[in-house]
Amino acid sequence: MRNKYSNQVHKKATNLSLNSELLAEAKRLNINLSATMEKALEKEVKHRLKAEWLEQNAQAINACNELVEKQGLFSDSYRVF
Repeated sequence: MRNKYSNQVHKKATNLSLNSELLAEAKRLNINLSATMEKALEKEVKHRLKAEWLEQNAQAINACNELVEKQGLFSDSYRVF
């Protein structure tokens, strides 16, 4: 996954509530919590943006698919497979 967000942007401190046992194990393993959270948050944001886009464009996607089902693709006559 390509990093869409700049690494040059100012970081903002925030508070999180985490499972204390999980946090202790992460600290024991020297896991960088900020970097791990950023990666997980970026992945979740990307997932939700995709779902949002699909929902917003569902009508157009369905219309396009129906048109292709009824009329085929303009390139169908040129296919060799």
